[in-house]
Amino acid sequence: MPDFVTYCRNVFIPVTNICRNRCGYCGFRREPDDKDAHLMPVEEIIPLLENGIKAGCTEALFTFGEYAEEVVEYRKWLKELGYSTTVEYVAELCKIAIEIGLLPHTNAGILDSSQLKVLKPLNASLGLMLETTAKLDAHDDAHYNCAGKDPAVRLAALKAAGKLKIPFTTGILVGIGETVDDRIDSLQAIANIHERYGHIQEVIIQNFMPKPGTPMSHRKPPTKQEMVQAVSLARNILPDDVAVQVAPNLIDPYLLIQSGASDLGGISPTTVDWINPEAQWPSVSRLQNMVKSVQLRERLPIYPQYIEKGWYGSSVKGLVETLADEDGYRKT
Repeated sequence: MPDFVTYCRNVFIPVTNICRNRCGYCGFRREPDDKDAHLMPVEEIIPLLENGIKAGCTEALFTFGEYAEEVVEYRKWLKELGYSTTVEYVAELCKIAIEIGLLPHTNAGILDSSQLKVLKPLNASLGLMLETTAKLDAHDDAHYNCAGKDPAVRLAALKAAGKLKIPFTTGILVGIGETVDDRIDSLQAIANIHERYGHIQEVIIQNFMPKPGTPMSHRKPPTKQEMVQAVSLARNILPDDVAVQVAPNLIDPYLLIQSGASDLGGISPTTVDWINPEAQWPSVSRLQNMVKSVQLRERLPIYPQYIEKGWYGSSVKGLVETLADEDGYRKT
């Protein structure tokens, strides 16, 4: 058992739920004419960021559908806000978050090098779930009709971030039709990229949860035994300096800590998990009860080793130095 496990307090901002992909498991994506489809304006986002500061958060997690600009109606919404691309808009949101006192972590789907260069100075870290290296594109499968879920394209995005020395979060999604061998292949691919570029700070081992109204609503989630095996594989395959993260609102974290998990991800005291809104975040006190005798240690959205290397964005330098203690964790 580890001496401690880490977590981060964040504000979860779902900038838009418009997306070019149609993943079979996703309950987040909306069509433009759905009543709850949105592109959040700045006036809605600022109060969320301010509430996060009051609640002691350090991270502003910006997430949105991938390449929503491919949807005509969305481009009109974006133009009405005064922007031509989502990356341009999110860059402005990152600046606002920094001014308020939060460190941005942007989970933007696939980005190319030019887009990463725009966001790097304004973020403590960025993220993109690999999900799997398996091709799950048959009808009614997880990635049918999903241009952005080509494994080669996602691996290329991870490599592009590595070349730019961006502290990065990635992960696999367990139970979407992949095999154990696929999980091993996915983890090995991540490990190989990290060994070359050294920028993968954490790998999420996330369990698929069926959502009502989705093509995969009838599928069963992975068993606890499957998740224990997946976490154990991750810990054995990934380099020691890469944290294995699990979601404490989706599965018993103590069980997986015993198998090699060392991080519990971001939990929000003020916003829901917009990807799994039915699964409430635990409070910090509840989280401590869940992990029993294992101690919790709060971190920032950038891990200590990358603070020491100075790999964070130039615009967040002062904020990182203010929020981090001498070991690179959250200053108390």
